[in-house]
Amino acid sequence: MNVVREILAFNAGRDLDTLGLKYHAMRGSPFAFLRGTCHLFYRRLPRQGIFKSAPLAWICGDLHLQNFGTYKADNRLVYFDINDFDEAALAPVSWDLLRFLTSVRVCAELCRWPALQARDMCRAFVDAYASALAGGKTYWVERETAQGRVRELLEGLRTRDRKTFLDARTVHSGKRRRLLVDGKRALPASQEQRLAVEDFMAGFAATQPDPDFYKVLDVARRIAGTGSLGLSRYEVLVRGKGSPDGNYLLEFKQAAPSSLPPCLASTRPVWKSEAHRVVELQRRIQAVPMAFLQPVCLHDRPFVLRGLQPTEDRIAMDRPGPTVSQWVQTAGDMGRMVAWAHLRGAGREGSAIADELIAFGSRKKWRESLLMVSQASAIQVGKDARTFNQAFDDKVFHA
Repeated sequence: MNVVREILAFNAGRDLDTLGLKYHAMRGSPFAFLRGTCHLFYRRLPRQGIFKSAPLAWICGDLHLQNFGTYKADNRLVYFDINDFDEAALAPVSWDLLRFLTSVRVCAELCRWPALQARDMCRAFVDAYASALAGGKTYWVERETAQGRVRELLEGLRTRDRKTFLDARTVHSGKRRRLLVDGKRALPASQEQRLAVEDFMAGFAATQPDPDFYKVLDVARRIAGTGSLGLSRYEVLVRGKGSPDGNYLLEFKQAAPSSLPPCLASTRPVWKSEAHRVVELQRRIQAVPMAFLQPVCLHDRPFVLRGLQPTEDRIAMDRPGPTVSQWVQTAGDMGRMVAWAHLRGAGREGSAIADELIAFGSRKKWRESLLMVSQASAIQVGKDARTFNQAFDDKVFHA
């Protein structure tokens, strides 16, 4: 496989401003490279053993350590769960598991974790996933029972007031706020882009009980994530419950096709749009959906509208904080969350029924096989990242 050619072909046609940021981020570490090359990961995926025989489920598709986080749901309560479904598809459950385990092993070197930490985290994740799947019942992580960094994030979001959140992302004079465009989290939107967002929001607001809530105050292009950089993404400041401190932040994120179907024998069902796929599967397998979540059409392209989710509401891996035992506990929590997500979609449009998932969780043979393959997968990611880095340094990826 020609890694450089694959990456260039996959990203052809994306916005050059933010695509350059994507390539620069991928050059920064093997973990960022993993996040930016989901398509490459599945091209490398084994096609035998548990990667073919494991039961089908509606999976996240891009499961890694940074795709879990806290968020306010549409019931305005705080949850910690899988929070990105851009790649979601019907696939063997083992695909989600391998991608997560690979991310842990790739992170170990980046974060300089003790030698045994990644091994213990992987084992805790697999065992917790299997146990929760075998249990056959879905739950979610409660603030009162959560531990370590997960509990801190849940507490932090619960106690964070709207003014503090807005002050971090806007500048204001008197009663008027505008988005902070700093080149790190946001870029300026063109007049055409702003008008497109305003036109959509005016029509959308007319269908809502409180149209004034959605009055647009400012629009910017959002910089967030890695894999989605290069696609259109906007953050929108709206009137909300009143200016300046009752304003709300929303985002529009362009929905692209999942990287998984080309690697699958069949692709079903046929979605009305890629945004409908993302939203439907997020609603289906997340504990409680994010606030404002819905599919929309903007610039004649599919977008997902939702409440803006700050990247700092995810677990930071490269900063001091959690102990080894807390990291292992967190990995176990994540394993349970993945099992609950897979169970929520059981028996829907081609996915395995709950009894099949329970039986799979009860078996032990596949666990060791999965752990062994994840080691080889992480090594391959490192090799591919070095190939990319050399090409990047040779200016192959410069616009």
